[in-house]
Amino acid sequence: METVLDHALPTGKPKWLKVKLPIGQKYTELRGLVDKYKLNTICTSGSCPNMGECWGEGTATFMILGNICTRSCGFCGVKTGRPETVDWDEPEKVARSIKIMNIKHAVVTSVDRDDLKDGGSIIWIETVKAIRRMNPQTTLETLIPDFQGIERNIDRIVEANPEVVSHNMETVRRLTREVRIQAKYDRSLAVLKYLKDNGIKRTKSGIMLGLGETEEEVIQTMRDLRDANVDIVTIGQYLQPSKKHLPVKEFITPEQFKKYEEIGKEMGFRHVESGALVRSSYHAQKHIL
Repeated sequence: METVLDHALPTGKPKWLKVKLPIGQKYTELRGLVDKYKLNTICTSGSCPNMGECWGEGTATFMILGNICTRSCGFCGVKTGRPETVDWDEPEKVARSIKIMNIKHAVVTSVDRDDLKDGGSIIWIETVKAIRRMNPQTTLETLIPDFQGIERNIDRIVEANPEVVSHNMETVRRLTREVRIQAKYDRSLAVLKYLKDNGIKRTKSGIMLGLGETEEEVIQTMRDLRDANVDIVTIGQYLQPSKKHLPVKEFITPEQFKKYEEIGKEMGFRHVESGALVRSSYHAQKHIL
């Protein structure tokens, strides 16, 4: 079964923005475990449209360092403000959740913690260590913030050496100041290049479309990512989380998404996920190959 997303905009959302209702034994099992143990996943809290498919493949995404971000990006639905005190038991809690859910491939992300001297990187490395200790067969992707470009903090991720390290550009150069506010386009590129140059086997980034970017700007962003030796790129449709967030300027057609996919493959990306409902962790389990 499929359901069409609600018509939040005056013009309504196009027919290709459809969400498959989660079904299947694996999804049902994981849904039951999440509810029983009150586990925290981005999949549920973010109402991800791909939750059923990903859980069916044994993949889930967890968020660490709380749910309050120090940045106030115009696209993001995560709360912004003064974060809570760091929970040093969190690495064990996340690792235990992955074990309970019997996750084959885990994606871990976090809010930005510019309030911390280490940017949260110590909790990051402790989380990776705990996951590996408790779940030796589970592969791992870390979707990291930019750590303000501070190399000693990025080095902790390099030391942990997850199978995939991801950092999202989110948008094109021209729109970065409006969309990401405290982030910098070139700094994000530098982080991705630094990761690759220092031995991370698979690097990954993602962008959203529909914020007013042009086709040439999207293609240039893809070129910039390839110049930074990024292996994997995800391209999806931006959807406005609330009326307080940036409005959708355009709904990108399936044909245009397909065009970007083909361009990305021609550029030499190892994996290109391009479609309206594609999100950062979509098909994440395939990106370790």
